Amino acid sequence: MDLIYEPWPWYVAGPLIALVMFLLLFLGKKFGMSSNLRTACTIAGADKAADFFKFDWKAERWNLMLAVGAAIGGFIASNYLSDNKVEINPAVAEQLAEDYQINSAGEAYLPTEIFAAENLSDPSNIIILLLGGLLVGFGARYAGGCTSGHSISGMSNLQLPSLIATIGFFIGGLIMVHLLFPLIF
Repeated sequence: MDLIYEPWPWYVAGPLIALVMFLLLFLGKKFGMSSNLRTACTIAGADKAADFFKFDWKAERWNLMLAVGAAIGGFIASNYLSDNKVEINPAVAEQLAEDYQINSAGEAYLPTEIFAAENLSDPSNIIILLLGGLLVGFGARYAGGCTSGHSISGMSNLQLPSLIATIGFFIGGLIMVHLLFPLIF
């Protein structure tokens, strides 16, 4: 069971990801999570309101099932196959506690100071979460895909737009962490 409970080393996980990407390439499929939002909207009837949603969603069912499987697998892994502890650099945990009063770093996947159910009664937390979700959704659509689609699938297919998008994701992450996060919190 230790094999399942412990994180897998890069030399096991990396080739497994490469194998999945090779199989998808061989089958002519493109991997990405944000494309499932388009599929879900089409299933819900958005194709009647906008041409963007007029496509054969049944051909994308496999990707929708992949997203459902990832959510179920994540739930099983976090609730039954782990102790919900996240190993982070002690200096980062100390800085989060000192600068932002986030003391749960490393004790949960998401900081309970922001994401605990009782904190959702704070309107500022709800605004931050809604605004963040809107920006992530808009950014994924504007970039033509999400980080998993571009950084894993697109890069493995040697697509220049995916390289440019991945560089943009990293630059955006650095700007968020070093400039915007201290202003918000």
